[in-house]
Order: sequence, then C-alpha cells, then structure tokens
Amino acid sequence: MIYRFIIILFIIFGINSSVYSDEKNCDDLKKFSVNYVKCKANLVKEKTISAGKNFVEETKEFQKKEWSEEKEKVDKIKKKVLGE
Repeated sequence: MIYRFIIILFIIFGINSSVYSDEKNCDDLKKFSVNYVKCKANLVKEKTISAGKNFVEETKEFQKKEWSEEKEKVDKIKKKVLGE
C-alpha cells in the first residue's frame, strides 16, 4: 500500500513539474521557418541576458565584500591617526 502511495506521489510531482515549466519549446515549429529561427534567437537572447545578470550580481557581491573589509582597515587607521 505504501509503495503505491509513493509511486502515485512521484507521478503527481512529475506531472506538476512539467506543467509549470517556464522554458519555451520551439520544437512545435518547422525547423526552416522564420518563426522557428525567431524562437531560437529569443531563447539564446534570454539565456545570455540571464548569464550576464548573474555575472554582474556576483561581481557586485564580491566587490562589496572585499571593499567593506578594506574600508574597515582604513577607518581603523584613521581613528589611530586622529586619536579618536
């Protein structure tokens, strides 16, 4: 009984994940049509933009982390020099 229940759960989750997929599918179009080329170009464009955004965000996080540590060091030196 438990095995049937587990199998049914796997089937339900498998169906739900494919239904809610946001990925566009260009396979329905003819391969040499203008719409197919546009669909593929949009997919490449979206992937490129998302990869660029990820790179920018990672760079910002790294710089923020590194610069905050250096800023703390500079602030400590300023306090020692100014005698605060």
